[in-house]
Amino acid sequence: MTDDVWGYRETSGRPEGIDLTGFKVEAADGGIGKVDKHSDEVGAAYIVVDTGPWIFGKEVLLPAGTVSRIDVEDERIYVDRTKEQIKNAPEFHREKHLQDPGYRGDIGTYYGYGVGGPFGAGPV
Repeated sequence: MTDDVWGYRETSGRPEGIDLTGFKVEAADGGIGKVDKHSDEVGAAYIVVDTGPWIFGKEVLLPAGTVSRIDVEDERIYVDRTKEQIKNAPEFHREKHLQDPGYRGDIGTYYGYGVGGPFGAGPV
């Protein structure tokens, strides 16, 4: 695990300048959807996954630290969480995400990180 849930792991293979929108997302136990939106902002990187019909069109925000590997050739992103963990994650709210720093803290806490800063920092 990374110490910073809002940053990509050095081992993820995150290529510079590649748009991840539309990449398929694979949980530890199978496919969960595709990337609808992403950010590479330092200290606040994430992907938003559209789960499609799998959980009735829910969108979830996954901090970049949950990404274990990116396969650009296959256009797939692998995350280290299960389908069940993602299914039970807080739903992505566009307005809250942009305006409420506590929202990212809640997301970081859900994925097993403390809130030590405005975006969560360090495993609990």
